[in-house]
Amino acid sequence: MKILITGGAGFIGVNCAHYYAKKNHQVVIFDNLSRIGSNKNLEWIQSECDIEFFKGDLKKFVDLVDVFNNNGKFDLILHLAAQVAVTTSVCDPGEDFETNALGTFNLLEATRRYSPKATFIYSSTNKVYGEMEDLNIIKNNGRYMYKDLAQGVDETRNLDFHSPYGCSKGAADQYCRDYNRIYGLKTIVLRQSCIYGYRQFGVEDQGWIAWFCIASALGKPITIYGDGKQVRDVLFIDDLIKAFDLAHKNRKRAAGKIYNIGGGPKNTISLHELIDIIEKLKGEKVSLSYDEWRPGDQRIYVGNISMAKKELGWEPTITPAEGVKMLYAWVNNNKKMLESVGVFNKL
Repeated sequence: MKILITGGAGFIGVNCAHYYAKKNHQVVIFDNLSRIGSNKNLEWIQSECDIEFFKGDLKKFVDLVDVFNNNGKFDLILHLAAQVAVTTSVCDPGEDFETNALGTFNLLEATRRYSPKATFIYSSTNKVYGEMEDLNIIKNNGRYMYKDLAQGVDETRNLDFHSPYGCSKGAADQYCRDYNRIYGLKTIVLRQSCIYGYRQFGVEDQGWIAWFCIASALGKPITIYGDGKQVRDVLFIDDLIKAFDLAHKNRKRAAGKIYNIGGGPKNTISLHELIDIIEKLKGEKVSLSYDEWRPGDQRIYVGNISMAKKELGWEPTITPAEGVKMLYAWVNNNKKMLESVGVFNKL
């Protein structure tokens, strides 16, 4: 296949590029290299695989036209480029909108004009569901849980965009769906939960599992905002790539549909539980402090992933304990590289 990966030098993108290039597919990475660590990821993937890199910005339609003109039609487009932090979106909503909403619109238009038969997979987010304040949440065994949703929130949940980030990603989410209905593009939307894994340069307001691992490995303090009992379903990068693969393979059935993709109810973890895992791996306590809840923080989010299991034949295989162990080992093996890109300046 010929594959275009936007945000291909980011955490998820570079892992996808590695996976497909090693299977001898032709991979084109499109990235503006603005995110911390993206230059290091690009250096790594170029040393590992034969890929083509195009430096460009989704906000500039002409950049996308150049990619398609230079490469012709693609078989698969993984749209992973985004502004990814709620806090950043609050500080600069204009940049957030242009990157996430306008950028996605530009890519959809370029695909419609130049590669209309491509499978187009969009990396969306569970934040499109909003704070879900109407759900009954209880505490049990030191963690939050839904009182009435044993399998988690499913795709029929009403959308309720909250924060500029929620609005921009939600608008893109719906544009992707509608480009299937109106123009017949093979768009597939994956509403992702917390993704973590190798080559993730996590910072305090985004990529929290990697952030905790990085901070603890360097003996730096960790701040928990809230009480530490908040729960997320988490998904290791290898399992996410399998979801992309199966979505493409089942594109005739999946086109125009939206799927929750995350750890589901079997792969949940609280902040305190993550700290416990890290302390066992490190063999000592980490420096921990607490601060006030941040605006918009959910006590719990667990996605119901039964639709993806039924229609795509996909489900997670890597437990949080296994995934955190692999990520922590990668962090420890790459301390100097992580420090060189300025990750620890955020600590």
